[in-house]
Amino acid sequence: MKSIGEKCAVFGIYGKGLDVSRLTFFGLYALQHRGQESSGIASTDGNNIYCYKDNGLVAQVFNEEIIRSLFGHCAIGHNRYSTSSGTDVKHAQPIETADHSIALAHNGNLPSVKALNSFLKKKGVVLSDVSDSKLITEALYCLTKEGMKIEKALEEIFPLMTGSFSLLIMTKDKLIAVRDQYGIRPLSIGKLNGGYVFASETCAFHPIGAEFIGVVKPGEIVVVDKNGIHKKQIVKSIQKLDIFEFVYFSRPDSILLGQSVYDVRKKFGEKLFEENKISADVVIPVPETAIPVAIGYANASGIPFEMGLIKSRYIHRTFIEPEQHIREQGVKLKLAPLKEIIKGKRVIVIDDSIVRGTTSRQIVKMLFETGAKEVHFLVSSPPVRFPDFYGIDLPWQYGLLVVDKTIEQMNTYLGSTSLNFLSYSGMVKATGLKESLFCTSCFTGKYPIDIKERRKEVRNLPSQK
Repeated sequence: MKSIGEKCAVFGIYGKGLDVSRLTFFGLYALQHRGQESSGIASTDGNNIYCYKDNGLVAQVFNEEIIRSLFGHCAIGHNRYSTSSGTDVKHAQPIETADHSIALAHNGNLPSVKALNSFLKKKGVVLSDVSDSKLITEALYCLTKEGMKIEKALEEIFPLMTGSFSLLIMTKDKLIAVRDQYGIRPLSIGKLNGGYVFASETCAFHPIGAEFIGVVKPGEIVVVDKNGIHKKQIVKSIQKLDIFEFVYFSRPDSILLGQSVYDVRKKFGEKLFEENKISADVVIPVPETAIPVAIGYANASGIPFEMGLIKSRYIHRTFIEPEQHIREQGVKLKLAPLKEIIKGKRVIVIDDSIVRGTTSRQIVKMLFETGAKEVHFLVSSPPVRFPDFYGIDLPWQYGLLVVDKTIEQMNTYLGSTSLNFLSYSGMVKATGLKESLFCTSCFTGKYPIDIKERRKEVRNLPSQK
């Protein structure tokens, strides 16, 4: 339903006696919401690295035979939603080196790869049509081939990685996790039967019985090997978690910066009511992210909450191209209105964000066609005004609805009775955390990591001071 593409997901596990490839499969399954384009798992038994990846959902890519062929006591996995390069399976992850000595999974995006390319060129390596993740992998490979230990190689190239990254790196005897200095992408640590687990979100721990024990800190390298777990802070930690993790990306049963995503979204709804008191008969969410927001609004307002839009949960990504008539149905392919909830009612419909407005416009039209008397559109985040360079599939500013329209003009475009957004201050306050802990670049245009040559692509940038 979204115009914004998900971020990727990473999952890793190290533990003697654990069925690591099977556990990684279920970890990736729990993280499917972060990427539905391709999936992959790499494992090691100490002698070899085994890898399998393909386009499709986790359950489409893997079967019992494949899982059993991924031997070992250590594994990393990746779900991809492309934010750079293309959608071809050659860009699927984990990425391996030519000699299968290193495998890497990356959540995030490097807006500038000039420094990495320059480093590789000096080493005699020239690559084209490859992802930023591939460049990182090859840079590590260059140094380890020269005899440098993988941890030292990672420290060496850390300053060359200009952008956001939560990385899992696997060699034949080690599992390494690292985050960029600002921690824009999340990465949590769990424990399972004496082994260690890493995941983009804590929601991946419960299905496999792992216990959440902490996070990889921004600017920290965490190494797990036969001697246990070792941590090293290589640059100062400056926490700037992408606030969109609370708004949309993370699963509601995840914990971020010590806060429940579900509780924060309910508070978004309460703040929406404080700022926008509307007379209506029913509050309905656009599933799934906005459900707790709508519950919060309904509880605060006393207006009944109903599931007035039913999501077709199993459409997701499919290899079957819709027939033309079905394609023309647009949003109706994924959402079905409940006439008994909507007909003759003044409806408040709540969504998490508006980017280009195409889907929102179709929803409003569908609700009126179903018999709604009024449709008041509420959004649990401020207007998205700037492109993202840190891992969201939102690399261009043109096409953002708010860039060329006022709120009143946006309301006219959507065809809604009224349109209101949660204020920036209301969004931050609802998290229960300090504004300084967040990256809010999509809303404010303030990019904590220098986007370098990409700055020329962005209009009306505020001072970055």
